[in-house]
Amino acid sequence: MAAGYLDILRARHAARLLTGTLVGRLPNGTAHIAIVLFTRAEGGSYTLAGALAAAYGLATAVGQPLLGRAVDLYGQPRVQLPAAVLSALGMSLLALTGLGSLPLAYLAVVVAGVATPPLEGGLRALWPSVLKGESQVHRAYAMDAVAQEIMFTVGPLLVTLLVALWSPAAALLVINAIGVLGALSVVLSEPSRTWRSAPREAHWLGALRSPGLLALLGAFFFVGLALGSITVAGVAYADDHGRESVYGWLMAALGLGALIGGLGYGARQWAGVPEKRLRVIVGLLALGYLPLTLTPSVPVMTALAALAGVFLAPAIACSFIVVDRHAPRGTVTEAFSWLVTTFGVGAAVGTAVAGPAVELGSTAWSFAVAGVGGVAALVVLLSTGRVLAAPVRTPAVVTGSENDRNGAVEPGFSSGHKA
Repeated sequence: MAAGYLDILRARHAARLLTGTLVGRLPNGTAHIAIVLFTRAEGGSYTLAGALAAAYGLATAVGQPLLGRAVDLYGQPRVQLPAAVLSALGMSLLALTGLGSLPLAYLAVVVAGVATPPLEGGLRALWPSVLKGESQVHRAYAMDAVAQEIMFTVGPLLVTLLVALWSPAAALLVINAIGVLGALSVVLSEPSRTWRSAPREAHWLGALRSPGLLALLGAFFFVGLALGSITVAGVAYADDHGRESVYGWLMAALGLGALIGGLGYGARQWAGVPEKRLRVIVGLLALGYLPLTLTPSVPVMTALAALAGVFLAPAIACSFIVVDRHAPRGTVTEAFSWLVTTFGVGAAVGTAVAGPAVELGSTAWSFAVAGVGGVAALVVLLSTGRVLAAPVRTPAVVTGSENDRNGAVEPGFSSGHKA
């Protein structure tokens, strides 16, 4: 699998697109952490921190599918870069004005969230125009999931480092400036400038007219809820132990576990359709969240956080293939953006619930929200098995926009099996 990843990165534009997308997504990937730390540093309560993070997540949820559809209709440069700049301005407003005016603080995070550029969905739309063959495209999805975990491992550490060196406000400003540079790198690349979506059927529901996609989104709402609750629960755990750095280590351990899990998932061959495998992976993910409610000593808790993250990247990588199999033709960026949106809504709800759980109960209660979210995700996948078993068949399209992604071999699959 490592050799396969290297083959992908050697392809023209591939390394630049992957790196630019990860850097461009850094503000979004660390926003909940940065907002919580900023709010606490400004004297705000856990409930306010959770509410601001939730407002950002909900705003992102609204903006992602709208911007994703705009990308499908008008191309990437016209949408991605202006959105990145506007999002950075929103976070800068929060950093510079603080919590003196709560309406202004909420406005700032809402603007930042709504304008978050759909770089994640945009990258997956670009892979077919950069790589040769469906097997490479699907392998790129797996590599994408692994690379995200590097960002989620490094991101929390970078935020806490910036906070330690300067302040939470400086962390917000620096992270968002870096994000604009990442988006700029992507949209100036040739694949981004020339990419056009496949023709699409005019339908107001767009990608949401696929029942299988709706089932997947329902499950990943609860996965997002679990992760969102851990964001707030981790801060409470760090406060309980009197060290702010504990929070960064917990979040980094969670990302490191996902990185290890993603590498292991992509290193072997798998049999069976991805929808069935996703149910098993999400079940194991739910089991990993439950021990966090024990809130043991810092070293043990860090190890549990790493264990809890092991099945996250495999779940994400597998979900990319499921999105491919169920997204209607001409809606590729929008479909992936809906996945980001649903994840964001779930994370927003998780942060909103975990804050009061800490204040009304205990830190363990807030970690329990994560366990409930994981179990609920599994229940959704089990109860919608019939619609997930009937993927949409996308007609072949010339490479450079979208192509037939539903009959190719998934990376890590035996050669005789269809993804």
